[in-house]
Amino acid sequence: MEVNQRKTLVTGALLLSNIMAGMDATIVNTALPAITSDLHGLQYMGWIVATFLLGMAVATPLWSKMGEHKGNKRAYITATTLFLIGAIFQGLAPNIIWFIVARTVMGIGAGGMNTIPFIVYAELYQNLRKRAEVLGISSACFGTASIIGPLLGGWIVDALSWHWVFYVNVPIALIAIVLVAIFYQSPKKQAAGKPVDYLGATLLVASLVIILVAVQMIGSAAGWLVALLAVVGFALLAWMVKVDSNAADPIIPSRLFKNRELVIDFLLFVIIWGSFIAFVTYIPMWAQGLLGLSALLGGMTQIPGAVTNFIGSELVPFLQDRWGKYWIVTTGAAAIFIAFIGILVCGQGAPFWVLLLMGAFEGFGVGLVFNILQISVQTDAELRDVPIATSLGYLLRILSQTIMAAVYGVILNQELFKGVKLSHGDITMRMLNKLSNAETANQLPARLIPEMRRILYTGYRDIVIAAIILIVISLIIVVPLSFRHRPQVKQKGYDSDR
Repeated sequence: MEVNQRKTLVTGALLLSNIMAGMDATIVNTALPAITSDLHGLQYMGWIVATFLLGMAVATPLWSKMGEHKGNKRAYITATTLFLIGAIFQGLAPNIIWFIVARTVMGIGAGGMNTIPFIVYAELYQNLRKRAEVLGISSACFGTASIIGPLLGGWIVDALSWHWVFYVNVPIALIAIVLVAIFYQSPKKQAAGKPVDYLGATLLVASLVIILVAVQMIGSAAGWLVALLAVVGFALLAWMVKVDSNAADPIIPSRLFKNRELVIDFLLFVIIWGSFIAFVTYIPMWAQGLLGLSALLGGMTQIPGAVTNFIGSELVPFLQDRWGKYWIVTTGAAAIFIAFIGILVCGQGAPFWVLLLMGAFEGFGVGLVFNILQISVQTDAELRDVPIATSLGYLLRILSQTIMAAVYGVILNQELFKGVKLSHGDITMRMLNKLSNAETANQLPARLIPEMRRILYTGYRDIVIAAIILIVISLIIVVPLSFRHRPQVKQKGYDSDR
């Protein structure tokens, strides 16, 4: 078989990872009410989400290091197999503890299944224009699967049972594993013969686990306990940095943070991802809680963004040699800024079509930013650091989303509790919870609904303001760089035939 045919088959197999990731991110949310009801685990709802993100975050840099020592082929197959095992055992779960453990295993596998493909793309497509096109297709696969997920999940739960939501992953994962096993040939292992940094890896995992647990406990545990966990977590992280400074093959090389361009890439990823996660999380809830729409219509607010995300991603190959990366990031961040400002200006009375239109701006901006920064991380890093720089960029995005999701939750809860207190007993948190579901909202006293929506709106408004502050910070960083750095006609990698 020709090299190009092998490359196409391997790329197709890796794109299946994006489909599984996109579908799992939305299909599970649709099934959660049925899962928690059947397994009597409503009080564990937060942990169902947190443990998946936790497993994915702590494992991400370890998978790239495994790729360096054992080859990307083995790393991808192992990670996808773990994802598959986690999916099967979630479907078989007889109780909520079993389910949470299986979901953690799935998250650990997802960390490698989602990261290794981007490392392999850098290896297969050294031509930046072609790599950008593949990344655009990757975004399209994720976005399309995210749209299909809620629809498929709802049908599966209604027609079969929630267990089959997880079994859907089985044939897709098996196809991806088989294609990679047969047609992908890993290059020479970069770290072959070097001792594994086991102490650094252990300290990294322990520190991230403790820090993320502290983040998840914000607003639900005593402040001193959250602070103590955070201090311990960051102390372990500092210890890891000291250990890695003397390691032959550090888990995260300190030289990455001496690369100014790379640090800027990471910083922009963290800030912009912390901002846009507010849109994809709370705008569907805005549609349901404030406009009284169904969950299906709430989910539809994400469809325009999925379409424009693909458009933005596909524009990057044509813009990167004309504009330069900082002008592209500026345009993307400005589009996300417009999305939030549009929602804020229209206020509580924002009609459904405004949510759809602003969703289109948000998706377009994210498509531009993700594609160009993903390429920049790989081209700004030294060749030997491409795998770990790619996985570190992914890790930082996950951490940013997790931390800001907790912060937005605290912001919302403060406004809700304040509103409940000022209502003098007329409105309760239970009633506000019912307001976010169109089916249960009909059970609420009609005279109280306007005030309840006002309370809910103040929480969502404050979240939007916090997200705007982050996106403004990103613009303050990137706009001066846009004027300072002139776009080059050719960038590194364009002369390659691959």
